[in-house]
Amino acid sequence: MKRIAILTAGGDTPALNATLFGAVQRANELDIEVYGLIKGFDGMLSERVPHVRLNPLFTTIPELDPCLGGSIIGSSRAYIDPEQTEVLKEVTSRLGRLGIQGLVCIGGDGTISGMQPLTEFFPCVLAPKTIDNDLGLNHIDEPNEWVRDETPDGFTYRHSHSRDEVGLGEIINYVTPGYATAVFVVAQSIERIRTTAESHRRIAIVEVMGRDSGSIALGAAYGQPDMILIPEVELDYPTIVSRVRELYDLQKHAVLVIGEGVRDSEGQLGARSNSFDPAGNILFTGAAERLADRLRSELGDSYFQKNRRHDDARSAVFTRKVGHTQRGGRPILFDRFHAAQLGGKAVELLSREQNNFLATLQYTESTGFTLSELSASKLRDRWGTIHAREVHPSLYSTRRFQPSELGREYLQPIFTHAIGHEDLEMLHARLFHPGNLVTRYQSFNIEIQKRIRTLDGSS
Repeated sequence: MKRIAILTAGGDTPALNATLFGAVQRANELDIEVYGLIKGFDGMLSERVPHVRLNPLFTTIPELDPCLGGSIIGSSRAYIDPEQTEVLKEVTSRLGRLGIQGLVCIGGDGTISGMQPLTEFFPCVLAPKTIDNDLGLNHIDEPNEWVRDETPDGFTYRHSHSRDEVGLGEIINYVTPGYATAVFVVAQSIERIRTTAESHRRIAIVEVMGRDSGSIALGAAYGQPDMILIPEVELDYPTIVSRVRELYDLQKHAVLVIGEGVRDSEGQLGARSNSFDPAGNILFTGAAERLADRLRSELGDSYFQKNRRHDDARSAVFTRKVGHTQRGGRPILFDRFHAAQLGGKAVELLSREQNNFLATLQYTESTGFTLSELSASKLRDRWGTIHAREVHPSLYSTRRFQPSELGREYLQPIFTHAIGHEDLEMLHARLFHPGNLVTRYQSFNIEIQKRIRTLDGSS
């Protein structure tokens, strides 16, 4: 291939620019031109197809910094409807006029699903990214475990696990870039919230991202929360309330972590909204606040009043969302390094015209982390749907509300050396630099805007 396009789609992560950097560097070595499509699939839907040449004369543009969070070419949650065949033909024609011979998509499970209709027209591959760590499989047979139940409104899916345990070497795409940095931010947040809860004799509920997967909540164990609640395990209120009471009686405070997609017997706790994002996901209003209301009701005002710890339950239980903080900012070493590797691997796959493949990061105890690839068809269930990877039951202890022994073994290879010396040096040298007080933030958007070109040749 002589010229390819690359895009970033879905929510931003800290490692997108690192993935772009690795892809462009590998393309330079293979003498392949790379056009970055502005704002993901939305850029292809525009008649003008705004784009940036990321390696003129096979030299990476200086704005592409792997230590910079976000994406210099922008991202969006727009996807191409597979039913709109005319739109697909128009997109193909536009890319053809630009001389594009293949496409690298950087994204998660939503992006790989959105990429599927394009694979019928030209080669496409995926470089994985998602802070939720939900792109991949716990084992190769996992897509066959999904069951589809008919409902009056259509159908729903449920996961019927066939295995009690998985081996770490069996996990397909062990971890995705962005996850390590997100957990790093969450763990720090829990440590800081802990001191407030501890000092003021309060119960803190910290909500982290994870619509279908509790991976971030699981990794939050590094911040030492007292309890972790994940979407994969339905809430058992009596057990939770009993454990919170035990903790509070013992240490006069408690810190709980809850994934935003946590469910009870009635469904997802935070799904109280009739609004949807562009990918069709219902927007959550707050699982942490729903759980806080339940705890306040179950514990009651008198529980806190009897030892003069609080006037009422409402003042004793508080919630905090880590929110978008966990998916922004500078990526830590683990994410920078492996994101760049996976970006380069995706370009290699495309150069070999391996259509509809994704680059993966594998792990075994004997070899450590290695690169591999997988056909996207291996992710599909029997109805053609690609599901978000869930935390396997063997990685979580429902009795302790913590990672299981296997869960701890899973997390350690990712995080033991996840932070580099340069990460700490950056904090020391840059965060409180006197120049920050007098110089405005220099957005990469200003420089990238100067580089944007369109299909009609205008800038």
